[in-house]
Amino acid sequence: MKQIFSIAILLMLSLAAQAQSQTKRADTRQKAQRVRIADGRQDGELTNREAAALNKQQRHIRRTERRVKADGVVTPQEKMKLERKQDRANRNIRRAKNNQVEKPQ
Repeated sequence: MKQIFSIAILLMLSLAAQAQSQTKRADTRQKAQRVRIADGRQDGELTNREAAALNKQQRHIRRTERRVKADGVVTPQEKMKLERKQDRANRNIRRAKNNQVEKPQ
């Protein structure tokens, strides 16, 4: 019984590791987008409201990524879905940072 339990745990861990490695690009993009939002907020390129909206979008992407990885297999369609969401977030970050908001001096 202990042996079956140990095998089941190892199988679950290997599936989780496999799912993690399948979305390396998505993880890297997420990290870069979070840094861009933080930099924009610090530089004054983003208002509090813009930063909050962008962070909310990032949370939605992370939630989607967790759901995609839940079964241990990331299909090409799921990867495309994540890519589309990150592309949209990237555009939103760029637009918000470059919308010529008056900066306090």
